[in-house]
Amino acid sequence: MAKFKFKKGDTVEIIAGDDRGTKATVLEVLPKRNKVIVEGCKIAKKAIKPTEDNTKGGHINKEMPIDVSNVRKVEA
Repeated sequence: MAKFKFKKGDTVEIIAGDDRGTKATVLEVLPKRNKVIVEGCKIAKKAIKPTEDNTKGGHINKEMPIDVSNVRKVEA
């Protein structure tokens, strides 16, 4: 497993994809999958089944993982 140069809380810039040029914070690092989850980027609408807590179900917007090759660390 390769060593990551990113950690939770770092500021990064998206350098490829639909969110190119966006600067945001890393929420989670997934080293086994070689991906990171960035706040407010690569949003997907996910369906939620009804549960005891949420009796109606519905949809939520969720950040999806981005490959580390598409992210660059920004020096603060």
